[in-house]
Amino acid sequence: MVVECKGLLCGQCSQRGTTGVPEDVVEGTVAAQSAQLLLATLAACPAVQTPAAMASRQAPLCGLAPCCLWLLGVVLLMDASARPANHSSARERAGNREENEILPPDHLNGVKLEMDGHLNKDFHQEVFLGKDMDDFEEDAEPRKSRRKLMVIFSKVDLNTDRRISAKEMQNWIMQKTAEHFQEAVAESRAHFRAVDPDGDGHVSWDEYKVKFLATKGHNEREVAEKIKNKWDLNIDEETQEVLENLKDRWYQADNPPPDLLLTESEFLSFLHPEHSRGMLQFMVKEIIRDLDQDGDKKLSLSEFISLPVGTVENQQGQDVDDGWVRDRKREFEELIDANHDGIVTMAELEDYMDPMNEFSALNEAKQMIAIADENQNHYLEPEEVLKYSEFFTGSKLVDYARSVHEEF
Repeated sequence: MVVECKGLLCGQCSQRGTTGVPEDVVEGTVAAQSAQLLLATLAACPAVQTPAAMASRQAPLCGLAPCCLWLLGVVLLMDASARPANHSSARERAGNREENEILPPDHLNGVKLEMDGHLNKDFHQEVFLGKDMDDFEEDAEPRKSRRKLMVIFSKVDLNTDRRISAKEMQNWIMQKTAEHFQEAVAESRAHFRAVDPDGDGHVSWDEYKVKFLATKGHNEREVAEKIKNKWDLNIDEETQEVLENLKDRWYQADNPPPDLLLTESEFLSFLHPEHSRGMLQFMVKEIIRDLDQDGDKKLSLSEFISLPVGTVENQQGQDVDDGWVRDRKREFEELIDANHDGIVTMAELEDYMDPMNEFSALNEAKQMIAIADENQNHYLEPEEVLKYSEFFTGSKLVDYARSVHEEF
């Protein structure tokens, strides 16, 4: 939102080449320039002159009261002028939360592929750290992060032999995946209430569409009236395309017999298709449709590793492309193509993407161990986990060899 400059913000206006400034700038600018105004007033006010000036002018003490009252008015004005920006920011945040509540998430925790078929770069951290991912940020204190990593190591190491087997890692992956599922259920339950205002336990497509368009700036009552009377909604092409994709997903989440009314469990499938067999199959079909170039409804290695549309402009871009091909080739050959015949079927891709597939979790556990298993004993040891901390946590923890004894 832009507010008209009243003179105090001329510095901002002249820099931006306009007569108005965004409302979120007003609070800081008014406060800063009002502070300058206060200082100037203090300098001019007889009651607060320097000792030398007071001695020369002999300002009466009674002059202090009017000046203080005037300063109090300025302070109150500063506070009042700051409030609208705070309220505006709160409304914007509330709007963003509301939109996030009713839209399916772009990213699904603990799932190997994104919706667009890209590899989930955070998958290993998601299934190894679970809810503790936020504790391993880049700016986290290394010593504390090492200690937390060793605590996790101890939890994975069920038989306390100071090494992690593939079976122990598989159990841990399944446990972290279950945590993500519980989070998804709790999140979906809260979001379901937001789109089920009458509390009848069902949400119709029209009810959902009204809420969705309201988050896009449309008047909720007007949209509801237009839908009721089957009038044109007058929405832009991009929003219409999003609605059509959401409606396809809505149909898929609606269990037979279809009635276009989603229950709470069906709404969970709509938001988190990874936890519904039918919706997982729908995801797989969508990914294969996007990557399948010859129309056989299967994926060859060349189709799976083919680069997205775009041109390489420099060496850095070439390195990114090379990494894309290398990572996807390894994933295709080692994990997705179960029978190693060079072709991935829908069933194979579904097994690979199913977060609750124990066999897939075991294969993933073996791969995670192989990446850090420097002594090739098929186990993970504390030194190896710390050395390859960037793979497991997303952040590199230095001095792994020296610190392992003091942290474990």
